[in-house]
Amino acid sequence: MASTNSLPGFQMTVNPVFIEKAQELKPLLRETMASPMRISLDGGEWQAAGESIPSLHEGSVLRLDFGHHVTGYVRFSFDTEGSPPDAPALLELSFGEKELELGAQLENYKGNLTASWLQQERIHVDEFPCTIKLPRRYAFRYVEIKILAISPKYQLVLQNVDTRCVSSADILQVKAPDTQDTELCQLDKAGIWTLHECMQDVFEDGPKRDRRMWLGDLYLQAKTNYLTFGNTDLVKRCLYLFAGLRQNEGRVGATLFVRPRLQVDDIYLFDYALFFIFTLYDYYKYTGDEETLQELYATAQRQVEIASERLDEHGLVKDSADWWCFIDWGEGLNKQCSAQAVFILALEKLSWLAEVLGRNEEKQGFFTRMEKAKRAIMRLYDKDKKVFRSGEAGQVSWHSQIWAVLAGVLPEEEARRLLLQLDRLPFKPQTPFMHHFYLEALCKCRFQDKAFAHMKAYWGAMLQEGADTYYESFNPDARDFSPYGAKEIESYCHAWSCTPAYFIRKYCGVAVE
Repeated sequence: MASTNSLPGFQMTVNPVFIEKAQELKPLLRETMASPMRISLDGGEWQAAGESIPSLHEGSVLRLDFGHHVTGYVRFSFDTEGSPPDAPALLELSFGEKELELGAQLENYKGNLTASWLQQERIHVDEFPCTIKLPRRYAFRYVEIKILAISPKYQLVLQNVDTRCVSSADILQVKAPDTQDTELCQLDKAGIWTLHECMQDVFEDGPKRDRRMWLGDLYLQAKTNYLTFGNTDLVKRCLYLFAGLRQNEGRVGATLFVRPRLQVDDIYLFDYALFFIFTLYDYYKYTGDEETLQELYATAQRQVEIASERLDEHGLVKDSADWWCFIDWGEGLNKQCSAQAVFILALEKLSWLAEVLGRNEEKQGFFTRMEKAKRAIMRLYDKDKKVFRSGEAGQVSWHSQIWAVLAGVLPEEEARRLLLQLDRLPFKPQTPFMHHFYLEALCKCRFQDKAFAHMKAYWGAMLQEGADTYYESFNPDARDFSPYGAKEIESYCHAWSCTPAYFIRKYCGVAVE
């Protein structure tokens, strides 16, 4: 993982009024129960969970498949067979969103994120019969129970296992999309379930890891939520939390912790801070909530002022070698051109919000700065090759072209031609996050059919692997790719991946009951 852009002398400024409003919007979590659908013993074939489970001895490995992704609290009930238990049983429990996570050994882990994110427990069980309730929340589909040590005088019997699943979203209220395309319906279902699992008392980026709120994820979650669950209060809560817990000089942090106490992290990212404006803009467009816009406008405005400090004399975002901007994972990816386009769009949206609030002088100021930023990004345009370059080395990437198209800096026909030549360019998107913006660019240029075909090819490839929620990162051409150096540490239910449900509803609508 790239080095974090931590602020020197980091401190947090708390707006108690905003925090109080956010806490008043804290949702109650809905609870449902889930049980395994299939079991497998010692690597054998899967069988229906309703069939009898053989007794377990030292070395036994039992795997459970819940049939779909769940997020919640697990409970096991055990009894014994044979002689009275004369010693405790030592169990190792592993939880996986994918089977590849089960039984991962800490000593063999090579990733660059801490191994403490691996979902494992070792427990001693002293008395039988017993019911064990694990206090930690887990996100998984598969469970592995390994008997590490047990007396030969008795065997262990698993009588019951279930999970108390939690989410603030009501899956039953979501209407079906208005399409007879079965492939789109499957893509939509996985997108909704991905978002459902990430909707806790805030919009989490992933219920397995990091289990907190990142602004880039929030922006895409909120867009999808409006057209599915419609929980505007949860979006409003998250906006107030980001505005109420700010970094040095009024910066909106890239991520917030909500437990054990509310805390902004010390990571600042150029694009994520500007996504606060994007998210506020969408929130107002969907709700018309002018009171919230009035209160949060100053926070949005401040993010443009801070971002402007990074501009050179031409109005172009200065590049640097540190992790100053996200855009996407990808070794060697240059972010300058993409960041400039994000800045242009932030100014455009903030100008519109200023007009809503009757701040016409500020509106004109933002518009003027936006035009200067557009002229500046054209300094990166190679008129001979008809592509945007980024950074001192003039890197050409999908990302730069996609974001430039979204920023509207080219005539439409030229933008359409640019998108049609992406396949021959290097630095393809590595995450569903960036693939979302590719779909947006295609739709902006009236390539809706191409957008849906790409959705089926990219997100559909995850479904072909057996997924029922979408992954944090995915490269169909390099399936071993991981931004963290280890696939088992990745999130396989990740918030920024949920947007097929957004596009399907935006362009197909919802079914009429």
